[in-house]
Amino acid sequence: MNSILIVDDEEDMRHLIDLYVSNAGYSTLQAENGKEALQLIEQFSIKLVLLDIMMPVMDGFQTCEKLREKSDIPVIFLSAKGEEWDKVKGLKIGGDDYLLKPFSPGELIARIEAVLRRVSKDNHISESYTKGKIKIEPASRKVLVNNQTVSLTFKEFELLWLLFNNEERGFTRDQLLEHVWGYDYKGSTRTVDTHIKTLRMKLGTSAGEYVQTIWGLGYKFGVKV
Repeated sequence: MNSILIVDDEEDMRHLIDLYVSNAGYSTLQAENGKEALQLIEQFSIKLVLLDIMMPVMDGFQTCEKLREKSDIPVIFLSAKGEEWDKVKGLKIGGDDYLLKPFSPGELIARIEAVLRRVSKDNHISESYTKGKIKIEPASRKVLVNNQTVSLTFKEFELLWLLFNNEERGFTRDQLLEHVWGYDYKGSTRTVDTHIKTLRMKLGTSAGEYVQTIWGLGYKFGVKV
């Protein structure tokens, strides 16, 4: 049976998380640091990793980076580190979600199920989608324009993917903030404008124009301009 791997240097926390996850019907394994976690991943079939950040020997960020060199096993960071920088780093290096301690059993299981559903869906979608001069490979988060790879940040990709998947549908800045940054994001809608500007620049003159401004509303994606 595929197991959920719980990685935390605090034994009491591992046992508590194990209780939550086991009660939800999942098989579990435990590791007390990143090095031990990577060894277990080599030995067992792991479906998801619950990964603490602040650990001795090898911290959670280092562990995720090492894991991403050879595996796409989903990772949910579980951490008391609540600064935005930590969340952004965790997601940019390959984490699939980031949950702050303390958390309730219900929230943890909901996050696990959401990530597993998303991974299952990604595994069944087409390898790539092409519209105009843009080709996107969602499983690897790869974007190509005229067959040349374009390097996007995590939020830039999420923004493009949302617009790309909803061609000709207009989104307000508030809707884009909610979908891409989350409903609890406290920043200004100017953040959307800044990301749109950078996204267009990276897509270049031949494809940047696909990201269109709807005056008085927001933005949409459209190949016919």
